Amino acid sequence: MNKDSQLSGNADRSDTRPILIVPYMWIGDFVRNHTVVRVLKERWPNRPVDLLTTSLCAPLVDYMPGVRAGIVWDLPRGRLAVGRQLALAKLLRERNYGTALVLPRTWKAAIAPALAGIPERVGFVGEFRFGLINRWRWGEKKLPRFIDKNAALAQPDGAPLPAEWPVPQLRVPAEEIVRWRQANGLGAGAGAAVALAPGSVGISKRWTYYPEAARLLVERGLEVWVVGGPAEKGLAQEIVAAGGPDVRDLTGTDLRNGVLAMAAAGVAISNDSGLMHIAAALGTPTMGIFGPTSPYLWAPLNGLAATVVQDKSVLSCQPCQSTICNMNDHRCMRDIAASEVVGIAERVLREDMAKATT
Repeated sequence: MNKDSQLSGNADRSDTRPILIVPYMWIGDFVRNHTVVRVLKERWPNRPVDLLTTSLCAPLVDYMPGVRAGIVWDLPRGRLAVGRQLALAKLLRERNYGTALVLPRTWKAAIAPALAGIPERVGFVGEFRFGLINRWRWGEKKLPRFIDKNAALAQPDGAPLPAEWPVPQLRVPAEEIVRWRQANGLGAGAGAAVALAPGSVGISKRWTYYPEAARLLVERGLEVWVVGGPAEKGLAQEIVAAGGPDVRDLTGTDLRNGVLAMAAAGVAISNDSGLMHIAAALGTPTMGIFGPTSPYLWAPLNGLAATVVQDKSVLSCQPCQSTICNMNDHRCMRDIAASEVVGIAERVLREDMAKATT
């Protein structure tokens, strides 16, 4: 087999050696990785695909079709951790990978695949990685979106971008949702529940009025679940206090709980966050609330049931892509009223129920 053939265009389809994806480890980005998996599986149906993952993101791998295994390995941020890198390299070497796609441009992301001797290590030029990456790709800055940069690495070098990428998929067995409902005392799921995801990385992406929205949703006879991690516990308590006993705090440390909550919900309302990407990949009707970030750049490929952006005024700073608001007093989020979001949620639920009955 030609050593340059694996992802270079003249592919040897008899090759069955596994492929490793070294992804970005933020939750939303990790969900997007499934598009890369699907591109690889379309090209290489006989080559197993594994994902390197953190402990936090590991539950997502269980619901990704086409992924053989997740390699759970937590590396510290901000330092090299030579011992951990060497141990990871030993593990990767034992798994006999033929190709590694190194999605991040950092040199640290490429160390273990190089030390493991993986023959083909594909990545964009960046951060002094000469010798660590041996199948260079150029032109990353010309690619318009984050997903274009990642999925392009799964194509032959120089191949044009497709009109549409395959969308991420998360598939949860129905019986697992039933068990999760029972374990959390949520009944059999006869009524529609609205999942609220009030958290995000960066406070500027957090919509202001989740407590008021929860109260309005409960007044309309809907059950409300607050979904998130430990950092959202304080927000969840505020929302529960505003909405009353029909609002459940489902925040916690296990991302699997968030996946199952989004799978069981009738509609999800989320900031631009990892949980928005999870809900959309599950096929749950998802409303994404955008202020400082661009829906074109950061909305899920799956599409949203509704993209909520303030339209009352033109703000010269929007989108700013900043994690902290430095001008206009966060109007890109404050000018989206709770009543507006709740009204959209009711419409989305009606439309989804109508589809289910046709």
